[in-house]
Amino acid sequence: MRKLKKTPSRDNSPYVEKKKTKVNLDLKIRDLPWKERQLAFLELAADKDTRVIITKGVAGTAKTILAVHASLTKLNDKRISEIFYSRVPVESSVHGIGFIKGDQDEKMNPYIQPMVDKLNELLPVPQVKELINGERLTGLPLGFLRGLNISNAAMILDEAQNCRVADFLLVMSRMATFSTLFICGDDQQSDIKNSGFNTVYDLFDNEESRKAGIYTVAFDHSDIVRSKELSFIIKKFESLG
Repeated sequence: MRKLKKTPSRDNSPYVEKKKTKVNLDLKIRDLPWKERQLAFLELAADKDTRVIITKGVAGTAKTILAVHASLTKLNDKRISEIFYSRVPVESSVHGIGFIKGDQDEKMNPYIQPMVDKLNELLPVPQVKELINGERLTGLPLGFLRGLNISNAAMILDEAQNCRVADFLLVMSRMATFSTLFICGDDQQSDIKNSGFNTVYDLFDNEESRKAGIYTVAFDHSDIVRSKELSFIIKKFESLG
């Protein structure tokens, strides 16, 4: 990961409530055995000037759970009032979800399950239910983002290797005041031919973007925490060319 050019500062800025009900939580967020670069990610995410973090890395490097942890911390500190989660349903070339029966929430359930799994790793079960019942967590299909103004919130775009360049513009242009966007992707596991992930990552991987509060973070095999065998497995697949 590229070294930070400045020392991150804890976000002590005023917050603005978006929801009618105030955030009144005391979340017991678990810390996992993070490695050095993962701790640097959390420090960067806590900086009040950080607006976007684009993260790439192989499977098992904790990209999504780090984004969830950082978002929960902001929620707990009353810096945001809700968390949005979006993940591309790659079964459709236009990111549709109409083939699944039910309303929007029922259709999105398979796609937000990774976030629910991460919540269960980080929080006691009653607090996960409290967040869901209190409508602090919202799963959004990518195609439903157009026209939204996401303020005072954290937004997590997961499996971003399945997004086109236009999708990134759509998501990044939704972010408004007091919001932070976490983009997580693994360029080894793209399910589409025209992925824009590496293009967008490289576009913002520079000092000019960092001055604007947009950061890129890259994890590698040494950052894998899922299992000790996973690094070996990934390297073997990489050897296939």
